[in-house]
Amino acid sequence: MAVPSSNHIHDAKLMHTQALELVECMCKAVISEGANAKNLLQMPFFKATRLGILEFVREIIKTYPHSLWFADGDKRDVFQLAVLHRHENIFSLLYQIPSHMHFVASFEDNESNNLLHSAGKVGPSSRVSGAALQMQRELQWFKQEVEKFVQPTFKEKKNYEGKTPRMLFTEEHMELVLKGEKWMKATAQSCTFVAALISTVVFLAAFTVPGGNNSDKGIPIFLHKISFMVFAISDAIALFSSSASMLMFSGILTSRYSEEDFFKSLPMKLIIGLVTLFISIVSMVIAFSATLNIVLVHQTNWVVVPIAVFACLPVILFVFLQFPLLVEIALSTYWPNIFHHQSLSPNLSIKFHN
Repeated sequence: MAVPSSNHIHDAKLMHTQALELVECMCKAVISEGANAKNLLQMPFFKATRLGILEFVREIIKTYPHSLWFADGDKRDVFQLAVLHRHENIFSLLYQIPSHMHFVASFEDNESNNLLHSAGKVGPSSRVSGAALQMQRELQWFKQEVEKFVQPTFKEKKNYEGKTPRMLFTEEHMELVLKGEKWMKATAQSCTFVAALISTVVFLAAFTVPGGNNSDKGIPIFLHKISFMVFAISDAIALFSSSASMLMFSGILTSRYSEEDFFKSLPMKLIIGLVTLFISIVSMVIAFSATLNIVLVHQTNWVVVPIAVFACLPVILFVFLQFPLLVEIALSTYWPNIFHHQSLSPNLSIKFHN
């Protein structure tokens, strides 16, 4: 994969800056049209919102603050559209307009859906790994990001079909819950097999110590060697961590898979299972390397280096194959600012005139 040069980066930034300046000039030119400005700005404003083009939306709001009151053909404003299309960068602009929050929470479209109803509908597929994380992101939108904006009465308000936001969320996400359950179980089953295999190997290794035992007292011959202590400790860690991993993945397989389980419970179990599985793999490799060192170091010293190199191969493969998933789940579950709050401008003050 080619690394972009400094010239390419400079050209990209310059092009981006020029594009923003062009948008600003266009907005000012449109506003100079006076009463016709609303008709000229409304369609591109909603188009940019649906596509998630933050700079364009932000520039129109800065230049023409009354765009916050625009409504499309279904009487949805910019923030309802941002929630429907799951554009957190645009929705987070609301944090910079605290005086507008109360009005946004009370907006309803032509089907009497409020902002929380919009969050209850299934959003487009986001760039996350698996249906379970997609379901978690949907719950985060509903519970963590949008629900706090609406008044308690709006949480139970029904639309024209007689559905509350929570009822709509449950109905819309039934298929995604099933897909998330299937993805979770498939992941847990494959990882359980690996953990069980490691547990069996290291358990047997504990009773077949390298070098054998003293025939008189049954004490391991290499008991006082550092390599033997490394083997014993790493073998024990591998056994305990692989057993813990199996228990966590078994907990995933026997979970009830309700909507709320995808919010914290299931991701937490998957994180613990993957972490303990990684620890067991590393410990098993260390125990194996220590064993070979005890057996071969006195006869063929040169073989220790290539063995150590190849011993790192399973760890490297796990890092490449599973570690990105582990990091993604951890960030999605515990990172405090999943929805980054955007600013309109460093010193912008939006004022609405009657």
